[in-house]
Amino acid sequence: MSIINTTIQPFKTTAFQNGKFIEVSDQTLKGKWSVLIFMPAAFTFNCPTEVEDAADNYAAFKDAGAEVYIVTTDTHFSHKVWHETSPAVGKAKFPLVGDPTHTLTRMFGVHIEEEGLALRGTFIANPDGVIKTAEIHDNAIARDVKETLRKLQAAQYVAKNPGQVCPAKWKEGAKTLTPSLDLVGKI
Repeated sequence: MSIINTTIQPFKTTAFQNGKFIEVSDQTLKGKWSVLIFMPAAFTFNCPTEVEDAADNYAAFKDAGAEVYIVTTDTHFSHKVWHETSPAVGKAKFPLVGDPTHTLTRMFGVHIEEEGLALRGTFIANPDGVIKTAEIHDNAIARDVKETLRKLQAAQYVAKNPGQVCPAKWKEGAKTLTPSLDLVGKI
């Protein structure tokens, strides 16, 4: 069963952000767009490259009214040390969310039971906490956060413009489509 258009279930955990431990919960996510980026674990090989990519594009997410959350199965203590020791992760200004109980990885369907780690999953939730996009893939394949930003902008556009759809490769400001019988077989 897909989690698209379902509401994020109640949770509460701790994250490391900007030198502090903070609480992150389902309520924290409400009121703004949220981008949850799941990674296997801190201190791995591919994960710092993705954190750095998200950090390099963080201003664009903030400009779009969204918060980014990096989630691993580690504790917030591990994230503090990871932030302090990795030059790539040290760029992160967004919450590094600990999920040592695996509540979030199971809730989002990215938990690897036999390893106790997460698959690479990316989810965008609207300000009501409803999941609008989901992408899950193999841990050997790192993501490009610019595509996540494009999907966020598309989700925001269709939320503000009911009845419109964003075609393939749509970018902010580009033409959208209005589904109708007249378009069937003409695109």
